[in-house]
Amino acid sequence: MHRFLFQVTQLTILCLTAERLLAEHMGNHQMQNSVEQGSLFVYQRPEYPRDCEEVRSQCSFDKSRGVHLIKPDGYPEPFEIYCDNVNSDAWTVLLRRNDGKLVFQRDWEEYKDGFGFLSGEFWIGNEKLSYLTNQKKYELHINITYANGSLCFINYDQFATTDDHGNYKITKLGNYSGNAGDYIPVCPRDMLPGDCSCQKTCANLSGCLNTCNADNTCVCYDGFYLKGEDCVPLTECTTCEVDGVNILEGGFYVNPGCTIRADCRNGQLTWDNTFTCSANAVCDDRNNVRQCYTDDVDCLDVYNKGFTTSNVYTIKPTDWPGSAFQVYCNMTDGGGWTVFQRRVDGTVDFYRDWDSYKVGFGSPGHEHWLGNDKLHYLSTQKRYTIRIDLVNLDNSPYYAKYDYFQINDESDNYRLSQLGSHSGNADSYSLAYHRNYPFSTYDRDNDGSGCPVSYHGAWWYCTCHDSNLNGRYDTNSCSLDDIVWDRLPGSDCNTFAEMKLRPF
Repeated sequence: MHRFLFQVTQLTILCLTAERLLAEHMGNHQMQNSVEQGSLFVYQRPEYPRDCEEVRSQCSFDKSRGVHLIKPDGYPEPFEIYCDNVNSDAWTVLLRRNDGKLVFQRDWEEYKDGFGFLSGEFWIGNEKLSYLTNQKKYELHINITYANGSLCFINYDQFATTDDHGNYKITKLGNYSGNAGDYIPVCPRDMLPGDCSCQKTCANLSGCLNTCNADNTCVCYDGFYLKGEDCVPLTECTTCEVDGVNILEGGFYVNPGCTIRADCRNGQLTWDNTFTCSANAVCDDRNNVRQCYTDDVDCLDVYNKGFTTSNVYTIKPTDWPGSAFQVYCNMTDGGGWTVFQRRVDGTVDFYRDWDSYKVGFGSPGHEHWLGNDKLHYLSTQKRYTIRIDLVNLDNSPYYAKYDYFQINDESDNYRLSQLGSHSGNADSYSLAYHRNYPFSTYDRDNDGSGCPVSYHGAWWYCTCHDSNLNGRYDTNSCSLDDIVWDRLPGSDCNTFAEMKLRPF
């Protein structure tokens, strides 16, 4: 009997590399202009690279490892990817598992969209993968470290998948080479390879179905039940019907006007004719769900309403005097992280004045600073944990968490008034050094030491810094005016930084 078992304790990386060079593509789609001014070379790129090989071909520097933007043929918008150079190859990384801190037992939609942090563990997303693997001929490479420390690799000289309509089926898997055995199990949607087990079914909730009749068994995830050929949660095993609409077990129906509510329990409807929206809520249809809605005060509110895909959403913190505003919600690591700072490629200038940092700048889905006014109202409505993710010039991922973060309002110069206990593999003192210091910009130096000008940034400077995440973006060298986090193993300078909050 064949058994499928991964025991990975150090590193698992799933990669792609293109078979043909970008040079074949550049004749019709790229243009170059060179100007001889000493060593200056001007390169004009009118479109995004399609994979990491094109990233390396289009870059004017050697250090193309790390987080980059790509846009495969036909994909609606560019997205970030981690590129890994191995010898003379440029690999587009699809998956990384190295410490078990990220939960990979997730539903179809999360695997479709992708999850995790590019600086650590992640899955790129099946939708992106389908576009990526069908634009050229690719090879697939897998590196594995087993629990006993032994290393192995798997390589297929061709790899491609279908789109959502084909359930992301592997359509091409070429010739095998490697030292780990030639076996990639393929299971239907919402199922995973597993040993002989007792499979629970909707037809018999108290019993089970024996799955010992096949060598390569596909079973439902824990907490899911077999319904026909599909795996579904318990809530989908039974339904109620209202006005021709099926309501899932545990779900509800609200009539137009939100004056009546019906709850589905054990296949039966329970009616509440006294139902009404609260004074601060409105009756509305959003994403095909009619109910009473209140403004979300942060991304955890968004997540708890069932929106579990990382994306741009609208929130309005408690007592915020302005209109609701857009933020990027990172729905990994438990979900509900409100991102307030992001550095990925240096396309946004962070050397700005006090008013710019007060109101915010950039795009929530890319490089940006949310704004100190918004950050004050956000961080003071509850107790928040802050998470900071980094990738340094050595292309090594790091993170730091503090279980309390808060800044004061403008009358106190947005002072970093609270910073709690630390966890993570990035040094704790690098931000703790700045605790209880005011925010400073080049036109409003509240530290009085000239730090914003000297270190080309804006931060809670303290004559001057142990961290400088709003400093100069530089991928070629490391200096104190760059995106610095002190005492990282290797380089203290970073090419990726993201700061985000979630309620404690």
